[in-house]
Amino acid sequence: MDRGDNPSAVVCKLCGEAFTLPENEVDGNLPRVLLCGHIYCTSCLLSIHRNSVIKCPECEVELTIPEGGVYELQEDSRIIGLIYTAKMNKMKSLRWDRSKNHRRTKLQTSTDMNANTEDMEQPADINKIEKMVDEALAQAAENLARLEFIHETLTAGLAKQVKIERARLEWEIKQAADKALHAIQKWKDVQLNQLTKLGAQFSTSQAEVFCAQERIKTLKIAMQMAREVRRVPFLEQYCTLDKVLRTLQAPVDNKSFNMKCVTMGSGMSCVFQSEGLNQSLSLSLKMEVSYPKLLSESPSKGHQPGNSTRKSSWQCAAGSNSNSTPPSRDKPPTPQKQYQESARANSLSPQSSCPSNSSASDPGSPDVIIEELLDEEQEHALPPTGPELAHDKWRVHRRRRNQFVNKRNVAQWVIVTHIVNPSHFYVRYVAEKRENETLSKKINHICYRDSCRFTSSDIVETGSVIFVKWKEGLWCRASVVEILQNGCVEAVKACPVDQLASIQVFFLDYGLTKSITIQTEEGTAESSMKAVNTHLRKVGEAENVELGHFAPQAIRCSLKDLVPYDPTKGWSEEAQFEFHSVVDSAAVEMRPLGQDRDFLLVDLRKAPIDQSSDVAISVREYLVFIEVARFYSPVMLGSRPQLYHPPVYPKTNTELNAVVSHINSPSDFYIQLVDNVESMSLTAKLQDCYNATSAVQKDDLNVYCPVIGQAYVARYDDKFWYRAQVLGHPGGRKVEVCYVDFGNKSVLPVSDLRKIKDEFFAPPSMAIHCCLSEVIPVDGETWTDACTNRFISLAQQKLVTIVATGTTCKTEPLPVRLFASSLNRPLANIAELLVKEELACFKGGLEVEVATHPVDESALWDPPLELGVATKSAVDAPDQSTTREQKKKLLEFQPLLNLPAQLKDLKVRVSHVNSPSSFYVQFTEFDSQLERMCEEVKKECELLEPQDVLWKAGMYCAAHFNGVWERGQICSDVTSSNITEVMLCDHGSKVKLHVSNLRPLPTSLAGSLAVECSLSDIRPAGGRSTWTATACELISHYLTGAKAYITIKELTDERPLPVTLFYCNDIGQFVNITEFLAVEGLALREKNQRDVVVPIPQETEAQSPVSKKQTNGDKKNTYPAPRLVPVPPLSSIASTQTRPTPAPRTIMSAEKVKTPLYHPPKLPCPGHIQMSVTAVGEDGVIYARTQDADCQLENLRENIEQSMKTLPRQKSYTWKSVLGCAIIGPDMLWHRGQLLEVLGGHVKVQYVDYGLVEIIPVVHVYPILLCPDVPQLCVPCQLRGINPVGGRWQSDAVSLLRELLLKRSVDVEVMELPTDPRRPLTVEVFLDGQSLSRILCHHEHASMDRTVSAQKGLSVMSPDVLDDWDMDTEGLRGPEEPMLGPFVLPNLPQKGEHFQVRVKHLLTPNELFLWPLEGTAYVEVDGETLDEALRRVNANIDSLPQLTSFPQGGPCLAEYSDGNYYRSKLIKFTSLEPVTILVQHVDFGSDDTLPTSKIRQMPAKLLGFPLQALKVKVAGFKAPSVNRQKDMLPYSPRWSVKAAMDMIDLLHSDITASVVAHEPELTVLLYNEEGMLVHLPLVSQGLAELE
Repeated sequence: MDRGDNPSAVVCKLCGEAFTLPENEVDGNLPRVLLCGHIYCTSCLLSIHRNSVIKCPECEVELTIPEGGVYELQEDSRIIGLIYTAKMNKMKSLRWDRSKNHRRTKLQTSTDMNANTEDMEQPADINKIEKMVDEALAQAAENLARLEFIHETLTAGLAKQVKIERARLEWEIKQAADKALHAIQKWKDVQLNQLTKLGAQFSTSQAEVFCAQERIKTLKIAMQMAREVRRVPFLEQYCTLDKVLRTLQAPVDNKSFNMKCVTMGSGMSCVFQSEGLNQSLSLSLKMEVSYPKLLSESPSKGHQPGNSTRKSSWQCAAGSNSNSTPPSRDKPPTPQKQYQESARANSLSPQSSCPSNSSASDPGSPDVIIEELLDEEQEHALPPTGPELAHDKWRVHRRRRNQFVNKRNVAQWVIVTHIVNPSHFYVRYVAEKRENETLSKKINHICYRDSCRFTSSDIVETGSVIFVKWKEGLWCRASVVEILQNGCVEAVKACPVDQLASIQVFFLDYGLTKSITIQTEEGTAESSMKAVNTHLRKVGEAENVELGHFAPQAIRCSLKDLVPYDPTKGWSEEAQFEFHSVVDSAAVEMRPLGQDRDFLLVDLRKAPIDQSSDVAISVREYLVFIEVARFYSPVMLGSRPQLYHPPVYPKTNTELNAVVSHINSPSDFYIQLVDNVESMSLTAKLQDCYNATSAVQKDDLNVYCPVIGQAYVARYDDKFWYRAQVLGHPGGRKVEVCYVDFGNKSVLPVSDLRKIKDEFFAPPSMAIHCCLSEVIPVDGETWTDACTNRFISLAQQKLVTIVATGTTCKTEPLPVRLFASSLNRPLANIAELLVKEELACFKGGLEVEVATHPVDESALWDPPLELGVATKSAVDAPDQSTTREQKKKLLEFQPLLNLPAQLKDLKVRVSHVNSPSSFYVQFTEFDSQLERMCEEVKKECELLEPQDVLWKAGMYCAAHFNGVWERGQICSDVTSSNITEVMLCDHGSKVKLHVSNLRPLPTSLAGSLAVECSLSDIRPAGGRSTWTATACELISHYLTGAKAYITIKELTDERPLPVTLFYCNDIGQFVNITEFLAVEGLALREKNQRDVVVPIPQETEAQSPVSKKQTNGDKKNTYPAPRLVPVPPLSSIASTQTRPTPAPRTIMSAEKVKTPLYHPPKLPCPGHIQMSVTAVGEDGVIYARTQDADCQLENLRENIEQSMKTLPRQKSYTWKSVLGCAIIGPDMLWHRGQLLEVLGGHVKVQYVDYGLVEIIPVVHVYPILLCPDVPQLCVPCQLRGINPVGGRWQSDAVSLLRELLLKRSVDVEVMELPTDPRRPLTVEVFLDGQSLSRILCHHEHASMDRTVSAQKGLSVMSPDVLDDWDMDTEGLRGPEEPMLGPFVLPNLPQKGEHFQVRVKHLLTPNELFLWPLEGTAYVEVDGETLDEALRRVNANIDSLPQLTSFPQGGPCLAEYSDGNYYRSKLIKFTSLEPVTILVQHVDFGSDDTLPTSKIRQMPAKLLGFPLQALKVKVAGFKAPSVNRQKDMLPYSPRWSVKAAMDMIDLLHSDITASVVAHEPELTVLLYNEEGMLVHLPLVSQGLAELE
């Protein structure tokens, strides 16, 4: 509706535009009603709503709009009706005008026609005229009847309309009155709430409190600065020590504080006024302020709040002009005018300085009027030059414009004009830009006056103000800093103008210091004055008065509490560059934080690039984050970060499906609820949004200074984006984040962070922090690695059923029960499984049937070391009648096994299984003998050098296997490659070892503590004479490493011994393994026996449980669990199967002690650092201390000596749970240590402050912690990008490391911090500038990792000479071997295209080498193919030199079994004596192990041919989860030999391939001649599964 056409149209009182209705598919501007009752148009509401909240412009009440937005607000039907009525009336009027014009035109036309024919026609017949009149009268009568009917209808409608409208208005009047009452109540609540801020009215008291707080704060800062200066004397350069000392010594005087101010009242009062008119009622409720009185004074009796005669603040602010008039009472102002007046009233400051002495009836006046007295004397004071320029009382023009706002602690926008360093720079206010322009014009105008020119009689003095030419046409104010006079070497304080040589000035409005040289060509006084006036002008008294009210525009500032990263070197160029780049020339937000000397202490905040974000970048935090500065004292960060909404917790005692997303321990893991539909699409949306961002959008989302606790989006290792929250800043421009939807943590660079968009911030966190509610650790405090790993194998990334058992606060984990889901089995309680496997125990009061059997004490507690073997024998001996003679015999060292006299129910450990007729067991009562035997063998053979011994079958030896010296017996003669088969006497297993790992064994140590046994009364099934592989694998699967009970049937000198073996199954019952094999059909009974199962009596279970321990954890085969065989009652088999009851303990009980580890070391930040090496481990780990740690070590020694003045009392301890300990070292001093291993009467310990590992007597170790608050001072380090020869560090390499590093201070570059602070740092060590890694490679103890070298931009190390000797090596060195590049890969078609291939080599059915035939079959280089080039090379192979450098992956020529050489690449060293290398023939895919004599240098020309064998993974299928085949591939046990052979047969045809993926590995699909997938026959036969 056009407002111009309809003057009475209803308009919006906010924008003044008319309301319109939707018409012709054009959205109208409808009126909508807010919850407070005010009405505005849709356009205005859309423009003022923010985050689903609208603040009413009239009553300023914040209202929440519906979910649908503004369009869901209620439309005002009354106004819409008026608009519609006006529109219809307008349309009727237009139609009436058109019909009237049409009749007028028609009548005129008819009259003209009659006039033209008047002379032609004859007069009308009278009868005809009468007839026409009658018809007209009849028509009129009919019209009259209709009009009377219409009139009656309108009269009735009017009465009904009045009735309806009356009812509506009565309802609206009641609603308006209710709203008024509601508004009054709301005003009351607001004012009462404002009383909580009443303290702000007591400005004097607040000022005194603030002064006291400032004194406290200043004193604390000074104390902290003094402590820092005491610790690091270099910091004295960045503070005024005299000022700090004065602050520390300043006395506190009570008279300096005004204590009477707390006795004054606020002077505030509540005023009510009302004014009634004919059609309106005006109410006024407001708070007024009078002069404060003493609190003891009461208000005057005649005080009437409603009749106040003081002038309101509105009249004071708006009525101070004599020509202004208040609004007329007869005619209210228009809505638009009211809004403008309201806005103008609201813009007034509540701290009005004008007197208030008139009526306060105007509702637009502010609630609180505060009187303020201005110090007029300060207006004429001289302007300062320090940080007080930032105070408004020194900036007169700003005070006049904004005289009621105190900006001492208010952020303001400034421009940095000059930077010396982050502790010294100058800024100018952006708000003073216009004044700066005015000042510049005035100065330029003044400088053109002749009175400002210097004359020969003028003198320039230091500290005076002059005008200096900045550039052509621009003059600036400056203060004289230094003067040099002609003929004088040193600076002077005053100088005649005509004798000036140079002058140094400081620009007051820019902060820049500049030196100006006065150059004169002629040397006369006139030329000198001309040169001076070219650059300088003087400032006279008139100019001082004219410019006196202009304060210096440049304010000297310093970033508060910021010092250089290295205080000894001062501010670096990088720090100045970064500071300049971040502030640049744009406006930044300055927040004053204090004042120090002539510096204003501030923080600068740069506006974010993304305008939708309100998180500004703190310059201080940014400089600290990029490690060019650090905080001098603790700093409180800025605004609170955005936090994700907490996850939605499940209801208590409700079963829900979930996926365990991350596990730290059974009491610390995270789950995701499966029924959370939102989580399914969130990850996909994140990838689509953050991977598809343009370059501009990416810049907007980049994060420059992460805030701890802030919500972001982070990229994980899999290159996908996930929601994350920043936890900390570990240094190196990296952040530690927690992925809130999964629970895991990671350290990543800042470049992998992005700002989070609102659509991804709204959903709550998906990961729920949980803990198992039923169990606790075995030791009550710390979860073992075995328990955590077992829990991970049961639940990590698996579908489980959870039941919440209680509620908790958001910061604590939710206690839940976890059940492993299974399709064919009932739900298994994971807590019960952990308890059953002795990895956890139930909390007090909880019992479960499967966990009711007691736990073997000997499995939990080690025996007291002082008692040695006696303790173990007493714990584990199954015979209750053990005598003292037998105990004494056990204490003696026995290299040979002496079987006990009692042959029944012997507790053993199965060490190795060959078949049911041949397996080895160790008697648990001889465990101490076994440990002692290992120590003796190690003592005898560890230091022996390899000897030239002719090893023959049957000889005893000491074998070094898996880092342990054990007794062995030669099984076969030594082969040509110096390899022999050795049986480990104390275990029964056979291994193949090189003769260098063998040592002669003393005759006194020959023997065995393992006995070979055979299951009695059974034989192989099927009439076979040998056991099937299935029977052997099954018994090995269940028995290897398990504890069991055996009964020796017959004691003879022959081996194996016939025995009966009882094994503990999964539910804690003992099963006869012989009967189990018979039931499974794998064995036959020798004679009829009753099916028996031996149940363990209740009193015996406590001493004879058997826990199955799987040592071969990588086996994928699954076997049926042993089934229970029914047994007769215990009494029926008591004569033959009676379980012994152990005798009561007669030994002294050991004290159970538990100590935690010492705190992990404090890791240094990435970068170069000096460290002193204290130890080098056998595994190549370097232990070093920082310089700070060396200082702390001295203090630690003193504290330990003071606390440990006497030896603790020697006791017997159980060492199972002892981690940290105290050690008496060889120097007879106390040291802190960590217990690594118990070895009989000795223990293996590590000195945590030195890194040294020793084996010492147990009497030198005590289970106590020394200075437990001090972390470990020694940091473990490992070299980056280096691989030891043979896969582990050899003894000569470790010796070289110790010779080079021990007791030496080296330069260490920290490359990477570990996730676990106890793990080694990844470092590079430099000795006098030489890389330790290169030294090791030069001595051929290690090789460089090519991947790391490529990342660093380094090439593989060439064997250069480390030292520069002045020696003539001409003729001694051969030609240098050329460094060849990588092989050329063939060009593959695009994804999805089919191409012919030829399979060259097969590793497994889904991993093979193939060659694309299209485009690469006949590639020629210099006119010859690869086959022709190889034939030519093989013809002259002797001319090619042997390979001398062996970089991993390096190209070479290797001899094949046919005697020809083919292109190959080096993989790794396989042995050192003799040296053999594993190579791969790159054109065939096969591997071969060759000596160096069969490897030649490859001509560079052969690199031009592309590879003819590419390793690919065949997609679409995988190894079966259950494999029933007998023969498996030894290098890939998941695949059977039959599957590999069948796959080879399937590939003997025309094969086509299609590329599926290039990363992370080349993946293809293979098709046969018929276009079918090649692997489908394997799937149909059960040899593979679909992927």
